[in-house]
Amino acid sequence: MSNHPRKGMRLMHVHAHPDDESSKGAASTAKYVAEGVDVHVVTCTGGERGSILNPKMDRPGILENIHEIRRQEMERARDILGVTQDWLGFVDSGWPEPDEDGNTPPLPEGCFALVPLEEAIRPLVRLIRSFRPHVMTTYDERGGYPHPDHIMCHKVSMAAYEAAADADRFPELGEPWQVLKVYYHHSFNRPKTQALHDAMLAHGLESPYAERLEKWKVEPEWDARITTRVPCAEYFGVRDQALLAHATQIDPDGAWFAIPRELQEKVWPTEDFELVRSAVEAPIPEDDLFAGIPEDGDDAVSWTE
Repeated sequence: MSNHPRKGMRLMHVHAHPDDESSKGAASTAKYVAEGVDVHVVTCTGGERGSILNPKMDRPGILENIHEIRRQEMERARDILGVTQDWLGFVDSGWPEPDEDGNTPPLPEGCFALVPLEEAIRPLVRLIRSFRPHVMTTYDERGGYPHPDHIMCHKVSMAAYEAAADADRFPELGEPWQVLKVYYHHSFNRPKTQALHDAMLAHGLESPYAERLEKWKVEPEWDARITTRVPCAEYFGVRDQALLAHATQIDPDGAWFAIPRELQEKVWPTEDFELVRSAVEAPIPEDDLFAGIPEDGDDAVSWTE
């Protein structure tokens, strides 16, 4: 067998901010890269309004230059993951903090979440048509969590997916392209969090998830939406290195690394996704984002036209 059994396959991840590509599906990304898949990350915003979440990086000159520093962090992360990457060029919307009366301030003018959808999808349609992914991943309708940029990322991704395949839409942006499969990330699902929490307690260790699980609303129907679990435990180390590249956002002594990697590999050796669009047939549940796509995925695209 070839060392690159997936050569010719293409996977696109659409994310809201730099660091999202490393915190959601990064081990799967590393696995597919190792198998020869061309993986392209699209980052909607520059993370300009992000806070410094690693106290070790909270020093003079960092916040003032956060935009450029986060670009440099992204460059390191994409080198670690072995992906190519484009910026859509929109401005981070920030996380609006409620005032003491619980009122949420308006989003800043010109930010990503306020860009008209028809305008916001144009650069992504162009990238879909030029890269021609067989598979695309993005966020669910809640954004994974309710950050305005994550919700907008969902809207933009799904609208661009539809438009990219329509020859009557944006003909100036390239030849139409039909993405064969679209997935939502389910990175922080409750069954996984509960299993890791229980394993930590069983080993006499303090779990970083106790408070989160107490507040987490139980939604069995939501958890049942997961269709695809990609085995990728051997790439958790690559994922961790990519996370650490985002030094302003990831505290190496924080909750991200509180659970020993060996325990993660044993308890939950997969990354989890929800198949939401498919132009090919594949039985559910799956263990592969490319399930059902023939070896020459471009031929499969022609079948759908």
